[in-house]
Amino acid sequence: MKGIADEPQYSVGLLEGGMALCDVIDNHIYEQTLSEKNAFFVADLGVIMRQHVRWRTHMSQIRPYYAVRCNSSPAVIEVLAALGTGFICTNKSELELVQSHGIPSEDIIYSGVCKQVSQIKYAAKNGIDLLVCDNEAELRKISRCHPNAKLLLQVSTEASNPDDDMSMTFGCSLKDCRHLLESAKELGVQVVGVRSHISTSCDDDQVYVHAVSDARCVFDMGEEIGFSMKILDIGGGFSGSEAQLELINTAVMSMVDLYFPPSSGVSIIAEPGNFFVSSAFTLAVNVISKEVVARDPQDQEHDLSPNEEPAFQYTMNEGVYGSFASKLSETLISAPTVHKNTSLDVPVFSSSLWGPSGDDLDQVVEHCLLPELNIGDWLMFTHAGSYSLGQPLCSSTDSPPPPVYYVISSRDWFEMQDTGVTNETTLKNFSLVPYFLNSCQKEAALSVPA
Repeated sequence: MKGIADEPQYSVGLLEGGMALCDVIDNHIYEQTLSEKNAFFVADLGVIMRQHVRWRTHMSQIRPYYAVRCNSSPAVIEVLAALGTGFICTNKSELELVQSHGIPSEDIIYSGVCKQVSQIKYAAKNGIDLLVCDNEAELRKISRCHPNAKLLLQVSTEASNPDDDMSMTFGCSLKDCRHLLESAKELGVQVVGVRSHISTSCDDDQVYVHAVSDARCVFDMGEEIGFSMKILDIGGGFSGSEAQLELINTAVMSMVDLYFPPSSGVSIIAEPGNFFVSSAFTLAVNVISKEVVARDPQDQEHDLSPNEEPAFQYTMNEGVYGSFASKLSETLISAPTVHKNTSLDVPVFSSSLWGPSGDDLDQVVEHCLLPELNIGDWLMFTHAGSYSLGQPLCSSTDSPPPPVYYVISSRDWFEMQDTGVTNETTLKNFSLVPYFLNSCQKEAALSVPA
């Protein structure tokens, strides 16, 4: 199996006989070492299925709507569609992508905060009626271009860390909700629910508690004005851990049972994005430049290594204007692992990792401890599935975006079949190919000289 075939048909490597994800990475590194040493992703689709199982286990009463902007890889969309999730789209291209996979329009929410008129008209033409709105200007646009729209009123949510400079508030305040509801009534636009904006990883369960409480207030306002509101969207912020899910579910469902009991007929949904895809993707990058730099005096307090030891600055063939774009929004990029055989007692040095643009902003990892690397060495970044597969923000090379090589273990594949996920109408674009690895390739990938 060499990778992805032409869209929309793509190949998925079936891992059998004890073959693991690391073997697949070794194989592709071996192939790249013999060619151009381009960066690439390996995606384990079984991880997405297992995350969905975790969601059903811990959040059984809350239907997930996947945030497409997080990772719009076609295979991800197809797997999640087969698993029965809904989809949150922010623009026309995402709407088109999801619809190309046969997703019913009633399972799609158009959530762009500031929508183009042409894109609102596209949603109307294609029967996508659930739209998010948080201000009067947007409401008037929607009323003109999509009079049959059913709105989710986006309400601002208390930040879990109000001192965070990167924490931005979206949505209308509680005091503005009544005016917006009254305006919707005058314009003849339906309001069918409330959406809370919780977009980043949130470990504070009280944020969700306040969101549900505020939503009850908005539902009461809407019902007074004459709306029948039946959807509560508690937003995103799901990091991927079971502990977080358990904490949020316990806090949220106690409030839901109080304010939105089953007799109310209100459907509860949420917007996991990172939760499904982050841990499913691994990114392999190549070191293309190396420089010995003076140690930062501030590093001395960390007692990382003797003062006379050097620090290294490495340039990789991917940076913040490509696969590490999430770094520009202050997302912390974890230190990578080195893909080569090293002894346990090999010395490590203070290192920083940079993208290829030469821009001062193109710093991927400010500080980490790594053994001394050579040009041509490979680094592995795990949990690389979120906000990493879009088009490059700018390009300093002629290289295309890194390809994605999809794999799934035979165990995960058969489990998907046993649960009825795979049939003649689902995963129709998959071309399942047994993955074979020449035993000499793994050894070569770990030992090939730069």
